[in-house]
Order: sequence, then structure tokens, then C-alpha cells
Amino acid sequence: MNQRAGWIREKTATSLNPSQVETTLVQLNEQWPANAIRLAEVVEQFPLGETALLHLLAVSSICATRLTRNPEMLLWLAQPEVCLASRGHAEMVAELHALAGDSAAENNFGALRFWKGREMTRVAVRELAAVAPLEETTGELSQIAEICLRRVFDFWDAELRQRYGSPKAEFAILALGKLGGGELNHSSDVDLLFLYSEEGQLAPHISYHQFFNRLANKILETFSSPHSAGLLFRVDLRLRPEGSAGPLARSLESMENYYAGFGETWERIALTKASGIAGSRELAYDFLRLHQPFIYPKSATPDLLEEIANIKHRVERDVVGPEKLERDVKLGRGGIRDIEFIVQTLQLIHGARNPFLQEPSMLKALRALRELDLLPHDQVLALDNAYRFLRRVEHRLQIEAEQQTHTVPDEPEPLSRLARSLRFSSAREFTAALQNGMASVRPIFQRIISESPAQPAKISIEFFTDAKRAEKALTELERGATGFHVATRTRQIFQRLRPILLDWIAKVADPDATLNQFLRFVEAYGLRSLLFELLVTNPKLLELVVKSLDASRFAGDLLIRQPQLLEDLTRDPAFDEPRSLPENLRRLESLGASANNLDPIRAYRQRQLLRIILREVVGLATPAAVSAELSDLAEACLVFTATLIGDEQLTIIAFG
Repeated sequence: MNQRAGWIREKTATSLNPSQVETTLVQLNEQWPANAIRLAEVVEQFPLGETALLHLLAVSSICATRLTRNPEMLLWLAQPEVCLASRGHAEMVAELHALAGDSAAENNFGALRFWKGREMTRVAVRELAAVAPLEETTGELSQIAEICLRRVFDFWDAELRQRYGSPKAEFAILALGKLGGGELNHSSDVDLLFLYSEEGQLAPHISYHQFFNRLANKILETFSSPHSAGLLFRVDLRLRPEGSAGPLARSLESMENYYAGFGETWERIALTKASGIAGSRELAYDFLRLHQPFIYPKSATPDLLEEIANIKHRVERDVVGPEKLERDVKLGRGGIRDIEFIVQTLQLIHGARNPFLQEPSMLKALRALRELDLLPHDQVLALDNAYRFLRRVEHRLQIEAEQQTHTVPDEPEPLSRLARSLRFSSAREFTAALQNGMASVRPIFQRIISESPAQPAKISIEFFTDAKRAEKALTELERGATGFHVATRTRQIFQRLRPILLDWIAKVADPDATLNQFLRFVEAYGLRSLLFELLVTNPKLLELVVKSLDASRFAGDLLIRQPQLLEDLTRDPAFDEPRSLPENLRRLESLGASANNLDPIRAYRQRQLLRIILREVVGLATPAAVSAELSDLAEACLVFTATLIGDEQLTIIAFG
């Protein structure tokens, strides 16, 4: 080292990683632009303080490498307007345009990759200087990823449309995980769903499905391809329907069919974070609106907590391992994932009744739980503090090389460096804080999420005349007919439903016929996972179905032909009230029937017949009241039809 660079050793002597800082400064000094202000002055006059810059060089080898490869990046970073203030989406886009203009896609998106690395370095130094709160850091990292995704999507969308033509369908990219919540860390995978609005044929040899899957594949290839300017982001598509076995992109209808028939609890949890980040915002909104009943069921099944507890147990056992349970800040006991599961579980349970809870951001959802008094204030505070602390630790671990690591080192030197980077006086002090933080989380997790669920009691089926046939029907309810796949979660829900169902069927006049009718009803309903959930969480509704199938063949057949009538009728606030002749006429007038279209009248009559039967089954109407209501319904339909026909000479006389 020459005398002119002797200042470097003085600067690095007290840094967290003297050898790395010295090597970086020496390399920078050797490559420093001749016409620029001296490197020593840049370091000493760094707007966030000399300590902040040296801190960055000490703990982040990837940022140090970026700066030595492009010394001009340090000159850019040293501008007060660059490092002293946070940046919004518009400012980032303007900076990218100023850097690359319209050529961001050239050289395999080389300019975009350079911009991304520069912005990641800016975010890192602001966090290390303790001038950026957690929400700012995670928000800006998420914006960087979103801008990269939009640029890559826009480019390949235009390229493929020029090559094949333009489908008359929309395409959207939805983010899940931390990106969906706007809470990305320094080395998060970017979890995505690719979605298009409808199927169709673009050309004789290319369908919409093929077009949009090629588009998705081009995006994936761009993000996964190596480059001297660095990777963009790691894209993870394993959260999509069917995981790695499924197509990259699906239509909206295909998504709906999958989640309705095969969606698992972990997929519900994943979708609480879903948000549209590129492509059609309208399509992303339609997807979330359509799947809201799946994500936020009106009533959570009793086994929801068991499933979530089992997921966490498997992660701790199979992914983390006992030796790292206390050191893995993400997946360990009392780690970030525990906090996320607590919040997401309460979102699943209460989200349908509290739209304010349908929030992809973890911290915002946590605040919503406090404001809705769904979690005690002291527990909210404990979770908030622990989450912020654990995310800070996670970020320090990942800033080093932007690798996906969450485990606190147990070797003395790196542990001490990590502790000092987080402004602890010693590794012991840091370790104590880490243990206390994680210890404050696990008891809350255990209180909210049951880890020892009671096993349902088994009920004999000997009351069936043909027990063998009944067992076959019950197996079909749980597992589907031959060749029909039923998701694990659906089978688990049925295990909860089975004893309640059998308890009611045992009380009816003809258990065998009722079970057979129930099986036909389930098959007609189609979305058995949603139906089973509905019945498990609404025992009175199950009672109504079973009694109706037993009491009236007409009601049973009508329910099987039109299973949606069950929910339509039971959701009617006037279900338990008799309907008079004037009320029937008023409702008939609102249906839009005409002399040439009497179908609405027929449909109305069928619905009301079923409603009257159901009311009698559950004891809401006496036989005399039922007779009167049936008469009023018949008279209303006849009078209204006669009015539509408009024949004033017509006289209707009732007999019987």
C-alpha cells in the first residue's frame, strides 16, 4: 500500500471486518476516476456518516463487490439526494429511465440489473445507518422487485404479441409471500402466480393457454438467467396450483376450479398475501374477489388450527432440525413464521366478518387485530416488537451476500460481528435479546393454535340396514368415486363431518335412503370442500339437509337438481316467516317474467315450495300454516300468470 493510500488502514482498523473493508477500499482507490473527488474525501464526507459507509463495506460483500466493479456507483451513492431520503415508486422509475432510457431490456436486461443492484445497495446502507424504519426498507425492496417484474413483463408481452398476435384476454401477475405483502427482505424469493382471464384460440396452432404459458416462461427465464450485472430476483412458482406439476399460467376458471375442489389450508394462508403487481389490475381484483370465500371462509373448520399446527411442526422437524430451532429467526421456535401464522390464522378465522383484516401486509394486519380487539394489546405489542427485531436480524444475515439465510451463526467471530452490527455490546447481550424475543412469541402461538386436538369419537354404522353399502357411500363421500381425486384437506374436513352426519342420519326414519340422497346431493353440489366446511361449521344447516332428504323425496330431488337453493334459501332473512299472497305477488313482479317467458315464475314456485318444506321440517310452521302458505303460493302464481297473459275474460276457479 503506498503512502497516498495510508489513510485506508486507519479507517479500517476499528471496523467490523477490517480485512474486507481494507481490500474494498484498496481496490476502489486503484480504480478511482482521475477526475473525481478523492476517495478519502468521499468516505469522510459521506452524507450518512463515514461509519455507515464502512459498516456497509464490512458486513456486505456483495455491495462491496458492486462498488469495486463500478466506482461511479459510490459517487452516485454519496450524493445527499440519493442516500438521505427514502424513494417512492415514481422516483425509482424516473431514476431507471434516466439511467437506461428505453434500452433497459438490451443485453438481457443489463441496465435493469445494474439499476437493481444500485438500488439494493442504497437501501442497504440506509438500513445499516439506522435512518430507515422496517416498513421503509421492506417497502422499497418490494418496489424494486415490482419494477423489475413490470419491465420484464412489458417487454416479453410486447415481443410475443408482435410474434403471434394479441389474445383477447387479460394477463396478470400476482405476488404472494413477502412481495405480496410489500415486505420483501434483502434475499427473498419472489413468489408469483401467473393468471389469464379466459381460454381461447389465438391462431390455428397456438391457444391462449400456450401463449400465456410462453409469456410466463420467458419471464421466468429472464429472472433465472445469470449475468455479469447480477441476477434480478429468484422467482418461486411452487405456490401455484399443483405446484411444480402444474402449468405456469392458468385461466381464471381453472384457478377457481382448483381452489374450490383441491385447495389446501396452506394455500389459503398463501393467498392472504396475494396482490396484483403487473399486468391487468382488474383481472387481479377479479381473482381476489372470486376467491374471497375460499381465503376467508364465513366459518373456519374446527381442524383449521390443527392443520396449521401440523404445518409448523413439520417445518420445524423436517426443514429446520432440532439443532437450529433456537437460531433460525424465520422458521425456528418463536420465529418470524410463528408470528405470521398467528396473524394469518386470525385473518382466516375473522376475515370474512371483518374486511379490514383482509390485508396482505403483516404489520398492518397485526394493527387491525389490535383495533378490532381480536388480540390483546400486550400480545400485539410483543408480536410487533419481536417481528421488527427478528426482521432486523434476518436482514443483517442476508445483506452479507443477498443469500437466503435465516440462521444465526454459532461460531464466535461471525456471531460477534452480527451482534456489533446490530448495535449490541457483545454476542452474549445479542443472544439474550434473541432468546427473549423468540420466547415471547411461542406462548402466543400455542394459545391461539391448538397443537393437541382431540380425536373425534367413532360412531357405529350398525343402524343401517345395509351397513356394507353405507360404508361404501361414506368412503365415496370422503374420497370420491373411482377415478375422482379429492384433496387431503377435503378428506380431513369430512373426518370432522362424519360423526355429526351419522348422528343425524341415525335419527331419521330411513337412514339408508337418506345417506344415498345425501351422497347424490354432495355430488351435485360439486365443490365438496366448501360444502363440507359449510356443514361442519353450521350443524343446524346439516340437520336441515338431513331432515329434508328424509322427510320429502320431492325436496331431496329438488335440492339435488339445484343444490345452490340451499344456501339461497337459508341466507334469506325472511326464511322463518310465512309469505302471504300480497308478498308473493310483490316478489313475482320483480322477476322480469313476461307472457313469452314464464320460466322465472316456475323457478320462483320451486324455490318457495322448497322453502315451505324446509320450514316445516325444522318446526317453523305447523301443518295448517303450511297448507295456507302453499295455497297462497299457488294462487299468487296463477293470478300473476293470468295478469301477464292479459285476458280479462279469464276466470280461475279452484277445487279440492
